Amino acid sequence: MATALRVNLMPALKHAPVPSSLAVLDCEGPFACLGLSASADGLAIPVAPSATSLFGPRGASLIGARGPLWVSDTGHHRLLGWARVPDGDNAPADWVIGQPDFTREGRNAKGQPGAATLNVPTGVTPLGEGIAVADAWNHRVLIWLARPERSNAPADVVLGQADFASGEANGGHTTASAQSLFWPYGVHWDGARLWVADTGNRRVLMWHGVPMSNGSPADLVLGQHDFGTRDENGGGEPSLSSMRWPHDVAVWNGRLCVTDAGNNRIMIWDARPTRNDQACDRLLGQIDPTQVDHNQSLYWPSAGTLHMPYGIASSGTWLVAADTANSRLLGWHADDNAHQADACALTGQTDFHAKGDNRWALPSRDSLCWPYGIAVCGDVAVVADSGNNRVLLWHLASDLVAS
Repeated sequence: MATALRVNLMPALKHAPVPSSLAVLDCEGPFACLGLSASADGLAIPVAPSATSLFGPRGASLIGARGPLWVSDTGHHRLLGWARVPDGDNAPADWVIGQPDFTREGRNAKGQPGAATLNVPTGVTPLGEGIAVADAWNHRVLIWLARPERSNAPADVVLGQADFASGEANGGHTTASAQSLFWPYGVHWDGARLWVADTGNRRVLMWHGVPMSNGSPADLVLGQHDFGTRDENGGGEPSLSSMRWPHDVAVWNGRLCVTDAGNNRIMIWDARPTRNDQACDRLLGQIDPTQVDHNQSLYWPSAGTLHMPYGIASSGTWLVAADTANSRLLGWHADDNAHQADACALTGQTDFHAKGDNRWALPSRDSLCWPYGIAVCGDVAVVADSGNNRVLLWHLASDLVAS
């Protein structure tokens, strides 16, 4: 799988001032750009697999303040790992999982699923002493109980499948179950529970503690009446409990947050849900639960609208979301917790009413094109800037860190 990327070699541009708002990320731009490839004349170049290239990365996570960093190099069907936080552009990865070496690609390494193969990997999260990865098109989540520190270290536990050799949606059944998955895209560990956005089953699953055995059943389901159903919006009209395309999960000051990309909204529970199909308490992006159109049926966005939000993360009192199809990042402060609260922080566009991949221009250092993933560790945000085939390491804006 190969594609091309046009890269603007001009110096980094600063954001134009955003009236009445804060920046989500440092206006000086990212301190490191991974996957960026450039030719001297700015012409398109192929994205061939290497230790420095990325193809449509959809997830990344900084496991600790100094590293390691793990990136889902989605289009190359592999994970890339850096032992330490890269401090400059195009730093080569130290490890690869999913391919025999850095120069090869292919679903499941052009073979069958195994404990060290991948097929469209997406979300990545720290999990206890290890990591968990959403291996979306193998319809499973892979768990390493200890952080892998070598290439092709095999996973220890698989969820969604009975064993590492299986890879069918919902285990080959037409209905879902507490043990099955269908295109899981997002994973989140809140320190005591594992949350999985089981996107193709239009639900979010939760496990208490770190699952220790293959195919462990989930303990709780959101978005469906029970573990066996998988209907869009629960088989009815959109509501405060239904989901259409849940993609990522975060916990923000004790609140559970889910990006329901298909309904163009973020669902928020004021406290951790304790029962199946529990309704959320408030929404971001939509005026009421029955409305689902992107940007609330308008062409241009605003501070209160969303268009296919995929990634979400929290940092202290701040919630940050990748408003993917608007090619921007939005931020809400903990005080902005009303239903349909407007975002008050922005990165990627000049103002809340602007949109467009790379601001309708060639990529620049601080522009975004379909950002799929966002993770925050300390004062560093890791942005999977999928449409630009890169991952950006970027300090949070000083106003966000201070508040």
